[in-house]
Amino acid sequence: MRPARSSRRTGRRAAGRAGQYLALLCYVVFLAFPLLWLLSTAFKSPQELGSVDPTWLPRHPTLGNFRTAIDEQPLLRSALNSLLVSAVTAVISVAVAVPAAYVMVRFRSMVSRLGTGWVLVSQMFPFVLVIIPLFLVLKNLHLVDSLPGLVIVYVVWNLPFALWMLQGYVKAVPMSLEEAASIDGCGRLRTLRSVVLPLLMPGLVATLMFSFVTAWNEFFFALVLLKSPEKQTMSVVLTHFLGAEGAADLGPLAAASVLATVPSLLFFAFLQKRLVSGAMTGAVKG
Repeated sequence: MRPARSSRRTGRRAAGRAGQYLALLCYVVFLAFPLLWLLSTAFKSPQELGSVDPTWLPRHPTLGNFRTAIDEQPLLRSALNSLLVSAVTAVISVAVAVPAAYVMVRFRSMVSRLGTGWVLVSQMFPFVLVIIPLFLVLKNLHLVDSLPGLVIVYVVWNLPFALWMLQGYVKAVPMSLEEAASIDGCGRLRTLRSVVLPLLMPGLVATLMFSFVTAWNEFFFALVLLKSPEKQTMSVVLTHFLGAEGAADLGPLAAASVLATVPSLLFFAFLQKRLVSGAMTGAVKG
């Protein structure tokens, strides 16, 4: 009787595990399908793109769409603009958010509670509601149509969510480690630099990636604030593949979109090794 019950329990566990893997596979396919279709479209010839019988894979792969996209639009210059803006935005956002999140978690007061409320409320404002005040402020500061002005806007817009993310990581750092460092003679700043920051590495990397990708993909602020062609970012230049009547030059647009995704993928591949949830393992006092 007991072996039969054990075998049924094992069978249920195996079926549950198989169901989890199947659900995960469906989710991965759901996420990967747009990128795979984009890649397929980028390598199709104009004849295949105009066919009434679309295919999953290009019958005759070609690089013509990539050559056309690079020749028609300043993709390299816009990519450099996006890379510069996104990198500076990510670094400044994290540099400001780390001490702010630490203070909001470790020093609970009315100010910190108001700051937490601001974090939540600020995420409810739509872009359209703030774009006119932002434009007027930047105009008075002579920062309209400039990359530094765009960086300021992105930092302000990313900072609330960066603070929200880092607060959870700061709360996970045991106070006993900071107390031990204080007993050893470390001041508050040295404790933050030598004890807390190494333990926050997964959170720092996650926040850095979020800020970078958000700034890289942002379109509305860049469209309104940047007018000079030589200062436009990648997301704005992609709209130039649309005709006057809204008809898209599908092949070059897909090729340019593939090129636009490469920096984000490389950035993620470079930093993903540091996304280790068990970073607390090494946090023992020697």
